[in-house]
Amino acid sequence: MQSGMFDVDGAQLYYEIRGEGPAVLLIPGAGGDAGYFTGLADNLADAFTVITYDRRGNSRSTGRLDAPMKLTDQADDARALIEGLAGGRALVYGNSGGAIVTLDLAARHPEVVRGAVAHEPPVIGVLPADDPWFDFFDRLGARYAEVGPQAAGGEFIATIRGEGTYAWPEDLLQRFAGNADYLFRWEWEAWGRFLPDETALSKVDFPLVLGAGAADRGLYYGRPSVEIASRIGAPWVEFPGIHLEFVPRPDVFGAALRAVLTYMHTSTDSVPPQWNTARDS
Repeated sequence: MQSGMFDVDGAQLYYEIRGEGPAVLLIPGAGGDAGYFTGLADNLADAFTVITYDRRGNSRSTGRLDAPMKLTDQADDARALIEGLAGGRALVYGNSGGAIVTLDLAARHPEVVRGAVAHEPPVIGVLPADDPWFDFFDRLGARYAEVGPQAAGGEFIATIRGEGTYAWPEDLLQRFAGNADYLFRWEWEAWGRFLPDETALSKVDFPLVLGAGAADRGLYYGRPSVEIASRIGAPWVEFPGIHLEFVPRPDVFGAALRAVLTYMHTSTDSVPPQWNTARDS
């Protein structure tokens, strides 16, 4: 594994590269830390060049400002990493907030994407207005203002099925704690307000897959993937386990993701009809 700092507009991004083969960029969600993907990256490194990174403002990256996060910056950062570290085009996997970045990247910078997997994007705006999860980001944002980042972070983790049944790596846990205030103060609202560009996503000429874990049916980060896939005419895949299945069981999750990424890589030039999300103008 090699690591370094990559210069982007207004920040330096900590990154890690493992393996050889087709490039895959893994994008983390809340907490923005490459450490979520350590086991998964090791698992995939025998067949792919796996790039992981800390999102700007989080953990070992710089760019933390006293200003709301711009999702356009997040997508631009992913594009810059692909251009600078992956030869200009890569497969992309994003989890949770990272899946939101993946959708924005696919819509705004399709030229750098060979294929994309958006796993459990918490896009609550596509849910019905009377859905009990529809105001989740507003409610937890208000709780942060009342009780502070650590308590709000605990309440947030408690909404994610399976958390507390296994231990995070200690270094990841410490960095996440250091990111909690930034998450709620400057990133939280942007995650909650995001809506995908359905027109752009329905016309991409590369394989685009939405997915969610088998354990996460009915939750605010599982259900939106089904709705978005239906709206843009993209395939939907059920992955193993929980929201962060790749942390406790990277081999199980990696086997499923490997199959999807391999199919995307081998079919980029001639996409089978069931994977083709392009639409006539």
